[in-house]
Amino acid sequence: MRFQSLLPIPFVCLATHAAEIPETQVRGGLPNVTRKLAAGEEVRVAYLGGSITEAKGWRVLSREWLQKEYPQAKVSEINAAISGTPSAFGAFRVGREVLSQKPDLLFIEFAANDSGANPERIRRAMEGIVRQTRQAAPATDICFIYTLTKNNVATYQSGHLPVPVENMEKVAAHYGITSINFGPEIARMEKEGKLVFTGKLPTTDEEKAATGGKVIFTGDGVHPHVETGHPLYLAAIQRSWPSISAASKGSSHTLPTPLDPAAWQSAELVPFKDIRREGDWKELDATSPAVASAGPRLPKMWMAEKAGATLTFSFTGTCFGLYALKGPDCGNYRVTVDSLPPIETARFDSFCVAGRWRINPWMYPTDLPDGVHQVRIEVLGTAPDKKEVLKDHFAALPEDQRDGTRLYVSDVMVIGRINR
Repeated sequence: MRFQSLLPIPFVCLATHAAEIPETQVRGGLPNVTRKLAAGEEVRVAYLGGSITEAKGWRVLSREWLQKEYPQAKVSEINAAISGTPSAFGAFRVGREVLSQKPDLLFIEFAANDSGANPERIRRAMEGIVRQTRQAAPATDICFIYTLTKNNVATYQSGHLPVPVENMEKVAAHYGITSINFGPEIARMEKEGKLVFTGKLPTTDEEKAATGGKVIFTGDGVHPHVETGHPLYLAAIQRSWPSISAASKGSSHTLPTPLDPAAWQSAELVPFKDIRREGDWKELDATSPAVASAGPRLPKMWMAEKAGATLTFSFTGTCFGLYALKGPDCGNYRVTVDSLPPIETARFDSFCVAGRWRINPWMYPTDLPDGVHQVRIEVLGTAPDKKEVLKDHFAALPEDQRDGTRLYVSDVMVIGRINR
C-alpha cells in the first residue's frame, strides 16, 4: 500500500497548528538514524509506549513508510509497547526490553497513559528513560511522540499543552530531544469540523455519506481507528521528517547534568528468583491461562494465592514496585514499608473480565526519602468486591476467578539498588 493512499489530508509541511503549538520540535534531530537510512544500512526502530503504540497503527505504518522512503535500507522494529502502562513502567522496562536489542531510533509514547499521573514522577520517569539510553547506547536517537485523547482536545484548542506533554517537553528541551506532537493538527481538524473525535466507523454507503467527508478518529475517545485515525498520526511524522532530516548533524549525543537529581536513571528490574519469599509460590509455564492471556512477551511469572505468602527485601533508593499481572482471579495483598502505615490493594479493576489477564505494574504511590528501606509484601487470601467492580460482567466470571485471591509477579522494581 502506497503511503499516499493513507493520507486524508494533503502532505504538506505545517510548522504550527492549533493556537501556534508546534507540531515538531526538531532540537538535536535524529542524526544517526537518518545517516544510516540514507546510507542504506540496517536500522532498528524501537517503540516504547502504551496501547496506542501497541495497536497495528502508527507503529506499523511509520516503519513501513521509512522502509519505502529508504528502499536500500533494512528497517526492522522492536515492539516494546504494552497496553495501559505509563512512563513510570517504561523507565524499568527500557533496559531489558529495548536497549538490550541495540536500537538506532527510540520512539517514546506515554502522553495518553500518563494522564492524571504526578507531574514530578512523569519528569523523573521520562528523564530516567533518556539517561539510561544515553548511558547504554549513546548513538541511539530518541524521539518523543505525543498522542492525545478526547479530554485533551479543548486544551490544545485553547493553545495549551496537556500536563503530561508539558512535563515531557521540559525533559526533551533539556536533552535536545526531537518531539512530534500529534495533538495540534487533530484539534484543529476537529475545531474546523473536518473530524469527529469519537464515533463508529461507517460500513454502508449511506453511513459513509452521512459523515459528510469527516474523518471518524476514534471509537472510544482514546484509541484511533486503524483505518482513519492512525494514518493522521503517520501524516504528522511525514510532515516532520524533512525538517528533522535537515537539522540532523553530527553523530553523538551529550549527557548533561540531570534536570532532576532524583531522575529514575537507576531503575532496576530484580528477577523474582532473587527475592526472599515464604509460603506457596508457583512458577507458571506457558499453559497457564494467565500467561497465555497476557501475551508472548510476558517474562517468567510466579503466583501465590494462600494467605501468608510473602516477599521481603531491602533496597537503597527512593521507590519500588512490582512487575505484575491484573486479572479476574487476583486478590488482595498488603505492602508494608519500614514503619509506615501499610497499603492494601489488588491487581483487579473493571477490565478484569472473565479470562482476561494483562501486564499491569504496581508502583508505590509516593517517592521515599533516599536511603535504606525494608519492604514486606503479603498475600492476604481474600478477594476484592468483584461484583461491585464488574457490575453486569460479574456473572460471567467462572467460580475459580470469582473467588480468586492470586498475586502474579515477575520482577521487583526498584529505583536504586536491591540490598542482597
